[in-house]
Amino acid sequence: MNYPKILRGLMLICVGVANQSFAETTIIRAVRMIDVTTGDLISPASIVVEGNKIVAVNPETLPAGAEIIDLADRTLLPGLFDMHTHLTLDFFTGNHWTTAAVKESPADWALYGVKFGRQTLNAGFTTVRDAGAWPGFPDVALMRAVNAGRVIGPRIYPAGHYLSITGGHCDVTGFAPGVMELGPNQGIANGVDEILRAVRYQAKHGVKVIKVCATSGVFSAGQQPGAQQYSDLELRTIVEEASRHSLKVMAHAHGSEGIMAAVKAGVASIDHGSMLTPEIIKEMKKRGTYYVPTLYLADIPLPENTPQDTVNKSNFLAPFIEKSFRMAVDSGVKIALGTDSGVLRHNEVGKEFYAMVSRGMTPLHALQTATINAAELLGVTDRAELKAGKLADIIAVEGNPLDDIRVMERVTFVMKDGEVVKTE
Repeated sequence: MNYPKILRGLMLICVGVANQSFAETTIIRAVRMIDVTTGDLISPASIVVEGNKIVAVNPETLPAGAEIIDLADRTLLPGLFDMHTHLTLDFFTGNHWTTAAVKESPADWALYGVKFGRQTLNAGFTTVRDAGAWPGFPDVALMRAVNAGRVIGPRIYPAGHYLSITGGHCDVTGFAPGVMELGPNQGIANGVDEILRAVRYQAKHGVKVIKVCATSGVFSAGQQPGAQQYSDLELRTIVEEASRHSLKVMAHAHGSEGIMAAVKAGVASIDHGSMLTPEIIKEMKKRGTYYVPTLYLADIPLPENTPQDTVNKSNFLAPFIEKSFRMAVDSGVKIALGTDSGVLRHNEVGKEFYAMVSRGMTPLHALQTATINAAELLGVTDRAELKAGKLADIIAVEGNPLDDIRVMERVTFVMKDGEVVKTE
């Protein structure tokens, strides 16, 4: 008996079965879908998925023998993007959030991320840009676990350690001297030399974006929430060094002076952007800088045990936030959706859509901030649209978000990378 020949035949059969399994075809049907680029409402809708890719949309002939997922009277949309999350942070469970940095460890924070990453994915957000974590790179660990299939969550582009001046927003402050004193490896960097070290250390450990705290903030020490913290030279150094590692820079910035300095330094996005001016907007449009407004934060109570200084700063910024957003929408600044989840509950991220629409943005524009706009900011071209060749990141909602944007608060179907992760 020719055993080698038989073995070769069995191997070919196994390979064929494996290929057939990987190429298994699924058809997703619904009453309608939205082309987020044009705003066209397409009805009915049939999307053909093979493996992790969309291979056809409303083809003349549907493939025979495919699995069919019929979502009936629902609207199909591409998987959503959140460009400002903190998946490993939790300001709402218990009363410990003001001391979590010194009472917990990177292992704790990564485990938070497993729970909150799943909540974020279930809300329809298949890609996120995570805007920083406590020291120890729990967000990078979470990214790797998701990419390896060990946990279920969105695709994560982590910022690792925030870059901040000593004692500034994103430093861990308020404790006795000697408690959690951080340096460049943890993102606390002053002057050009320390900044170079900080950015390089981040790149070494796998971050996908650099986060700089260009101004002070609401949840940090100090009385002025908008004061510029890094100098113009330091901001330029951060952007220039990050670019050498093919990393974009996102800037936490509230005050006008710090926003303008960050824009001129070349950051990819201004996050929060509470105190925009016509001059800043002109500069942002000139440079293509994105605005990530995080508006829903203004609609909810602050977490329990919030210090009075933080309450005062939040109240001070509120009218500026409203004015800045309307100015940005009216002027045509590029806008991408961001929620600041972690500072708000992770399962409420879909409420950011109504926060924008209720302040004057059209429903289509709001959907674009979480799809094609966010994809451009992130620098990816393989998702954010329901088109052949794109990744099979597909969600569904009941009703039509172009008529009622609040349907985005309850996503009933989520497919990521061709795998169904939620269906109701």
